Amino acid sequence: MIEELTIRNFAIIDELSLSFSTGLTVLTGETGAGKSIIIDALGLLAGGRSSVDFVRYGSQKAEIEGLFRVTKYHPVIDILDEAGISIEDEMVIIKREINDKGKSTCRVNGQLVTLTMQRAVGQTLIDIHGQHEHQELLQMDKHSHMIDTYAGGDLQATKDLYQQSFRELQEIQADLKRLRDNDRENVQRLDLIQYQLEEIQNANVNGSEDEELERERFKLANMEKLFSQLQQAFESLYGESSGLESIREAMISLNEAAAIDKELSELDESLSSNFYLLEEVTFALRDHLEQLDFDPERLNEITIRLDELNQLKRKYGSTLQDVIEYAKNIEDESQELMHLDERISQYETRLKEVGIQAVHLVKELSTKRKNAATQLSSAIEKELQDLYMEKTTFSVQCKNHSRGLTVQTDDQEVVLSEDGAERLEFYLSPNPGEPEKSLAKVASGGEISRIMLALKRILTNQSERTSLIFDEVDTGVSGRVAQAIGEKIYAISSQSQVLCITHLPQVAALATTHLYIQKQEDEGRVSTSVTELNNRSRVNEIARMLSGAEVTKKTKESAEELLQFARTHSVS
Repeated sequence: MIEELTIRNFAIIDELSLSFSTGLTVLTGETGAGKSIIIDALGLLAGGRSSVDFVRYGSQKAEIEGLFRVTKYHPVIDILDEAGISIEDEMVIIKREINDKGKSTCRVNGQLVTLTMQRAVGQTLIDIHGQHEHQELLQMDKHSHMIDTYAGGDLQATKDLYQQSFRELQEIQADLKRLRDNDRENVQRLDLIQYQLEEIQNANVNGSEDEELERERFKLANMEKLFSQLQQAFESLYGESSGLESIREAMISLNEAAAIDKELSELDESLSSNFYLLEEVTFALRDHLEQLDFDPERLNEITIRLDELNQLKRKYGSTLQDVIEYAKNIEDESQELMHLDERISQYETRLKEVGIQAVHLVKELSTKRKNAATQLSSAIEKELQDLYMEKTTFSVQCKNHSRGLTVQTDDQEVVLSEDGAERLEFYLSPNPGEPEKSLAKVASGGEISRIMLALKRILTNQSERTSLIFDEVDTGVSGRVAQAIGEKIYAISSQSQVLCITHLPQVAALATTHLYIQKQEDEGRVSTSVTELNNRSRVNEIARMLSGAEVTKKTKESAEELLQFARTHSVS
């Protein structure tokens, strides 16, 4: 349940803090006082769309924060665990901020989250039922969802399996269509990649060949300079007045000196070692010079080969390794295209298998839906009897889809949609002797309100939300029907926390907590305030709701009588 709600700088609300308890809380007040604004704020906590218009004029940002108390088995726990959001003392705090540029930020238990995440959390905690849901009741595509919700987990499990098969069918059919429609393109593609593959294979590419050839070409192109430098180095070491001969003489002299002075032994050994090392280098230079051979034909061959490799890289990849990888990929693609008929046959076989599976599941889904529809119809008729529509008959009509994904099995053709094989629509006959017709065509506003309330009453047990919020669902009714609606809302509040905006005194009289919403002006600015009414002030407010204008002694007496009736009347 929601325990606390704080609103700052939101629409005409300056700052407002509300505490809620269990049972039925009603919010009443004059039209335009700000009752629906509070519901709008709760809607934002549930992940509703924000707008810069929500920010109070002159303020930098609007803030809405709600504290919810949940049980350890509430489904929101799993959502928070999966998102890595910790929860303490079974409390969930949702905060929404909207700045004066329209940017919105969301937090759950202090952690910044996306709007999608906040919506997933908020919609498990809050169920807001208002006039838009009346419109949903008139939309046939919403009826299947209502029946599925009523049926519960067993039907949903079947529906999940069916939708998996349906999506696989869509993918297979799309692949088959692509393969069949692109037959000419596939042939052209095969010709192209076979030419490319042959070109790469004939080139006999090695992954590092170009780097090795570049090094060899650089050497051949600079052969004259290479020979000159090696020759000069050799002559310096071994030619006339060579450095090596001078070092030899120095080595002999130092060796004789070391025979006299033993402290020179290390220097003698070091010089001798370096001399022999330089001698080895000199002979290696000589050998390298003798092996140098400038080959213009080889240089030409390398240049041609590098041009060929660079051409391949321009076509198929920035490196020779990329070219090799590209060749592997198009070789695989070539094999697929050459066996296209086999692939089409495999897809067709799989399409038939999945189609049979989908048809089997959709039949099971349809059977469960029809059973649930029959039970729901009976339950709604029973609820409507309490709402003074005892002569009303209610049913669910099933009509097969005429458009969708067509599946041909051995004995039949079935048209499927992601939701199933049929459309479900609510039908109603409000008066005896009249045929049932589509709900959208025959139901009045007051009847729609009562049918929607009956559905809420039935679906409360299936609801996983903490708080139910009714925003003027009693529109279009009065008198004994209003009393019946109030009792029905009160009955729902025995199973779930209920917040209800109402203009009906019959509903307000049944409240566990009565909050009065009013506008007030301070220093030229209008703001909304909320007051929890005590017994005496409740009498005055219900009297105002009864009279619609001046509160008289008689209307007060009627209000007291209504409150006394609410206290003593047993609500089933």
